[in-house]
Amino acid sequence: MLDLVTRLVLKPLARGIWRPTIEGIENVPRKGGVILASNHLSFIDSVVIPLTAPRRVHFLAKAEYFTGTGLKGALSRGFFQGIGAVPVERGTYRSAQASLERALEILEDGKAFGIYPEGTRSLDGRLYRGKTGVAWLALTAGVPVVPVALEGPEGILPVGKRLPRLKKVTVRFGEPLHFDELHGQARSLKARRQVTDEVMAAIQTLSGQEVVGTYNEVPKAA
Repeated sequence: MLDLVTRLVLKPLARGIWRPTIEGIENVPRKGGVILASNHLSFIDSVVIPLTAPRRVHFLAKAEYFTGTGLKGALSRGFFQGIGAVPVERGTYRSAQASLERALEILEDGKAFGIYPEGTRSLDGRLYRGKTGVAWLALTAGVPVVPVALEGPEGILPVGKRLPRLKKVTVRFGEPLHFDELHGQARSLKARRQVTDEVMAAIQTLSGQEVVGTYNEVPKAA
């Protein structure tokens, strides 16, 4: 029911209000496990991608979004379930590994999974070095990676704001990247780094962002 509401109500409504520019939608496989690896500019990225992709995309989301009480809690839970979000605990190595394993289950079930290799939002608009979780998933599940570039989502929901604004956003889906020759080498740090760097290079080609050679850090305020 929630999936039906998302497809028939939320997607048309969001596209009618914000009128996003969507490019390369034909690059997203309609069936089978696939990773959508995107740059990360705003909290709302995990809403923009599912509402513009041609198929249901699952993202990991903080468990707190699903545990609220009262009407507000019910609305939050219903919304995030509707866009395909999956609740996970966050903050420790164990929870991070559990998140990857949950993502692997989604992929092995033939579904689409969205991930941000940078790990956290870029507050300065630059593209930071990718972490190798995306490569571990791709090489373990043996699925293609579709690079995704977002442009403008930070204008819809700026940091510190609660209500979205009417700003232009562009979503670009790149051609799928296949790593068949490295399948099964998920334990190899060299293989994971190679795959991750290729994914980030493809994202940068689509986004045109300035590249930073270091990892992004979670803001202390977070």
